Amino acid sequence: QVQLVESGGGLVQPGGSLRLSCAASGIIFSVANMGWYRQAPGKQRELVAGVDSGGRITYAEFVKGRFTASRDNAKNTVYLQMNSLKPADTAVYYCNARLARPGYPIWVGEIGYWGQGTQVTVSA
Repeated sequence: QVQLVESGGGLVQPGGSLRLSCAASGIIFSVANMGWYRQAPGKQRELVAGVDSGGRITYAEFVKGRFTASRDNAKNTVYLQMNSLKPADTAVYYCNARLARPGYPIWVGEIGYWGQGTQVTVSA
């Protein structure tokens, strides 16, 4: 049984920082592509950052220079360090584990396994 458990969300003031963690079990973590997605009220879920099985990182344009994604294969955990947070970053953040599909970009599509989500609220 695959489980992805996120932690680290909360309420933070604009300009503040949070670090999200996602602990995975039930998968061969080293071959999984691990992504962070978010969904704000009334909006579709969108990619924030992804770290593929080879360690290559993809960032959404709106987080470049502010967020840093990383993974620790020894701990089966993926992280998202979020700095300079803005109110527009308020959303539920989800961890995702997926395998690559031939002919498709890694991070496109509602596929793979999802965590339960963790709320991030940026407000004064």
